[in-house]
Amino acid sequence: MIEVKGVHKAFGKNEVLKGVDVHVNKGEVVVILGPSGSGKTTLLRCINFLEKADEGDLLIGEKYVDFKHASKKDILEVRRKTAMVFQSYNLFNNKTAIENVMEGLVTARKVPKREAEEISIKMLDKVGLSDKYHAYPCQLSGGQQQRVGIARALALNPEVILFDEPTSALDPELVGEVLSVMKKVAKEGITMIVVTHEMSFAYDIASRVIFMDGGVIVEEGSPKDIFSNPKEDRTKQFLKRILPDLSYSI
Repeated sequence: MIEVKGVHKAFGKNEVLKGVDVHVNKGEVVVILGPSGSGKTTLLRCINFLEKADEGDLLIGEKYVDFKHASKKDILEVRRKTAMVFQSYNLFNNKTAIENVMEGLVTARKVPKREAEEISIKMLDKVGLSDKYHAYPCQLSGGQQQRVGIARALALNPEVILFDEPTSALDPELVGEVLSVMKKVAKEGITMIVVTHEMSFAYDIASRVIFMDGGVIVEEGSPKDIFSNPKEDRTKQFLKRILPDLSYSI
């Protein structure tokens, strides 16, 4: 289980997160929706300590951390329990697909190279890249690069994978291949927190949907509740803009 309580984060005078509470049960797929600037990505980055929250608490598995007073050891322990898939792939351009997947295992986890290679091959096979082990990022499409990113996350065997708009940098025709891999991962029972604008994915795969705006959680519920019967006017306004065929009364 992952539980985040009272998370605040400001950049200068801009308060991006205003006391956010989130809980995610093991095996859940929680999708976070919201307009640009709502705090979605900042929340993910705080969970993984890519940004340090100003205050709040994190419980991940048996590990409790006070965001404000987290030590380097605390941060390392949290990162060993999490993996992140970024918008922009974040691959090493001078390393092949298999070397990119191996990097975190060998460098951060100190896994022996031969074992890391075996794990990496298995994960690349899982995301449909069994013919691209030795390809460099420049030889891969955007969708293939993102699938390498997902394989890299899976290789770490984390307690949760954080996806930060994983299809936003892709050409439209490549989005489907990445979402297909994510659906496969979700069906294996891996805990996932996903920031996305892919509404059909959210509806089909999410255990719960969270709608954020202005640094707070406006509403959360099952995909059916959020998409078919949202309670908050702000949620209705957002969904009508994204899905104009909806006929909510606001």
